[in-house]
Amino acid sequence: MNFSKIGNITIGGGKRVLIAGPCAIESAEMALTVAEKLAEITEKLEIPFIFKASYDKANRLSLHFGRGMGFPAGLKVLSDIREKFAIPVLTDVHECYQVEAVASVADVLQIPAFLCRQTDLALAAAVTGKPVNIKKGQFLAPQDMKPIAEKISEAGNEQIILTERGVSFGYHDLIFDPRSVVTMQELGYPVIVDVTHICQKPAGSGDSSTGDRKFVKTFGKVAVALDADGIYMEVHPDPQNAISDRDIQIPLDEVEDVIREIWGI
Repeated sequence: MNFSKIGNITIGGGKRVLIAGPCAIESAEMALTVAEKLAEITEKLEIPFIFKASYDKANRLSLHFGRGMGFPAGLKVLSDIREKFAIPVLTDVHECYQVEAVASVADVLQIPAFLCRQTDLALAAAVTGKPVNIKKGQFLAPQDMKPIAEKISEAGNEQIILTERGVSFGYHDLIFDPRSVVTMQELGYPVIVDVTHICQKPAGSGDSSTGDRKFVKTFGKVAVALDADGIYMEVHPDPQNAISDRDIQIPLDEVEDVIREIWGI
């Protein structure tokens, strides 16, 4: 298997990593609060940790919902978190022109699920030399990730991570097919399971997504049983007032119990 080296963390090296943080950087204070708490918990539990957050939620269904602090203000927050807590950070990129700036801050570049087939974006991320996390589109079979990963590889970057985040099941619903993880593992890259987005119901309320976070622990345990290389989850101090994914983000004051149950600690 190809490994991805991120600071002193090796994804695919045998120790399961946690990638976690708020869906969007709504404010510097909120992002720093979540990062500090997650860093404290993962240090105590001896779990490798990468902080994640989007500086810009550019793929909103409606114009009338928040996108976060945006570019480049949100990058400054990620840089501050990386420096203050000495933890690696991951964020997604939506535009090729932003890739260079994002790579100067982030330890891992993420290709969003909706954009996973965008060749120019994948190649721009690849040539930075940074690890690239490709989220599998809800509309793709797991086998389809092979040629997408090959775009990164053929650009000279073997630090490739694949993330399962559910597959469309009719309208306004996702399912988690465990076979997807097994199939992507056979491609030879580390596989992460996004246990919160799998709980999502895209456009479930008409102009925004809904979901049900009660399944997060179950999906996490399935991911562990499948020997996934990491768990990806969104965490927020007050999910009901979050600008996105309010029904699936894990409340910050509950996240330690969720992590312990998934890891079996």
